[in-house]
Amino acid sequence: MSRVDGGPARGPLPESPARQRTAHGWLVVLAVLLTVHLVALYWPRVAVDGPVTWSDKAVHVAVFALPAAAGLLAGLRPAYVLVPLALHAPLSEILQHAVLPHRSGDPADVVADLVGVVLGATVGMVGRARARW
Repeated sequence: MSRVDGGPARGPLPESPARQRTAHGWLVVLAVLLTVHLVALYWPRVAVDGPVTWSDKAVHVAVFALPAAAGLLAGLRPAYVLVPLALHAPLSEILQHAVLPHRSGDPADVVADLVGVVLGATVGMVGRARARW
């Protein structure tokens, strides 16, 4: 196989500076989102007025979907982004139940977290495909 310029194939061509800046920007966004992710899941006490509504589940979806999408858009390998997030979904609920006295674990939150990982993976993979075009 040869490159477009006719030379021998020597692996992937280097990324453009614009693409490197974009990837760096997504890494910064990922760092911010992971901070929000951890704060939202491990804040010692969450004030909930009245019954827990669908908004709680929407927050769970968002705090898992946004880092998943940002990590993939930053160019990280899907396994390095999605597997830790998927494993963190049930672990965070167990830790909330066992370690945080004013929080409780909820199996429905795990489902919402995993839906967020799938949603973020979809957005991230579509975004990566579009960037290649």
